[in-house]
Amino acid sequence: MTSKTTLSAIGGWQSFLFCVGMYVVALFFSIFVCSSIFYVMNGKSAAKENYVEKATASKQILASVNR
Repeated sequence: MTSKTTLSAIGGWQSFLFCVGMYVVALFFSIFVCSSIFYVMNGKSAAKENYVEKATASKQILASVNR
C-alpha cells in the first residue's frame, strides 16, 4: 500500500505559515495604531494657532440657566 504524501507535506508548514501570518497582521495593526497616535499627538500647527487665536479673541460670555 502506498500513501499519498502531498497533503501531509503542507501540514508540516501549517504552524510556520500561521506564525508568519500573525506576524504580518500584528505588524500592520501596530503601524496603523502607532501612526494614528503620532498624528493625534502632532496635529497641524496651523490648526493649533487658529484655535489659540479664536480663544484669545473671543468676547466674554456669561452663561445663564433657564428653569
